[in-house]
Amino acid sequence: MCPPAPHSDATLPCDEDIRALVTPLASLEGPLLPMLHRLQEEYGFIPANAVTVLADILNLGRAEVHGVISFYHDFRENPAGRHVLKICRAEACQSMGSEDLARDTLARLGIDWHDTTANGSVTVEPVYCLGMCACAPAAMLDDRVVARLDRARMDKLLDEAGA
Repeated sequence: MCPPAPHSDATLPCDEDIRALVTPLASLEGPLLPMLHRLQEEYGFIPANAVTVLADILNLGRAEVHGVISFYHDFRENPAGRHVLKICRAEACQSMGSEDLARDTLARLGIDWHDTTANGSVTVEPVYCLGMCACAPAAMLDDRVVARLDRARMDKLLDEAGA
């Protein structure tokens, strides 16, 4: 990491670190997505200053880079919590109560979609199908899919995650 600039967030990587991380990918066909994935793997999110660096390397406008980041829901502009809970919002899960389950979950945690709990333990995100339609409603905590959720099972998941 480069030394933090005065009055800056010391957790952000500097432009030189970002450039060093993504430049080896510049020769790929369509390098922007691999570069964004690499940044997210390294930092857990896409740092704001990466937009300018990527635009410069790829000779793109900053708006083009930002547009790609905002189009793909898996790219984060802020660090996620230690655990990521994705609640299915597809029609099959909705028909089995996922909307009420999601509303209750967000209320319990005191956050909204894409937010992280105050203790940094859980980030909640919507997902539009986990392929568990026959076992709805479903959610995914980190890489673990959980089906036939009800409030008690969701509470247990949240307790496991430290929420």
